[in-house]
Amino acid sequence: MTMNPMNPITVLLAEDHTVVREGLRKLLEAEADIEVIGEAGTGRQAVDRTLKLRPDVVVMDIAMPMLNGLEATRQIRQASPDAKVLILSAHSDEAYVEQATALGAAGYLLKQTSSDVLATAIREVHKGNTFFCPAMAKRLHSHYEQSPDRPGLRKKKQACLSSREMEVLQLIAEGQPNKQVAAELGISVKTVEKHRQSLMQKLGIHDTAGLTRYAIEAGITESSVQVTIN
Repeated sequence: MTMNPMNPITVLLAEDHTVVREGLRKLLEAEADIEVIGEAGTGRQAVDRTLKLRPDVVVMDIAMPMLNGLEATRQIRQASPDAKVLILSAHSDEAYVEQATALGAAGYLLKQTSSDVLATAIREVHKGNTFFCPAMAKRLHSHYEQSPDRPGLRKKKQACLSSREMEVLQLIAEGQPNKQVAAELGISVKTVEKHRQSLMQKLGIHDTAGLTRYAIEAGITESSVQVTIN
């Protein structure tokens, strides 16, 4: 059952690949009850544009530059709790799903999901329900049956890091110098240096290369990222 097209579900697409984002827009434009009102090519843009545009649903990739989709989800849920976040990712690891839902995501889809399932998921999370694509739901059920009391490794590793430390870590891993990190986050270089030292102490890492490896292994960033929208 769809909503009245006169009052469509508003959607923000957060995806750093232009071709994928354009494809998603075209698929959703075919749905009479769904309206794409904005796009974001970085996690930071996703947070800012959610606050500005107030979409009902944010369709969020995890592998986003400058601020990954998981941290962007946390910030969106804190700043705009009425917005529902639906993760659309290539990552099928249960640990990503565990962390995404712990940070407030209402659903999780794999990128090979059909357009019909995506539209259904948007409608369901807008209603206040949770939604997982069939493949992920089956894997999660099996995973929890086998180890119901074991949280995901990435979730445990990152639990001790603050939101600001996660932001600094990602920018460092993406090769940004302290001055650029400070400018991006609106803080002083001295504060960036303090966050860097705190990260190394908490994670038991002693150099930038180690921080970068950790960020990639923990899914905070990828080995290469792109920024494709202004």
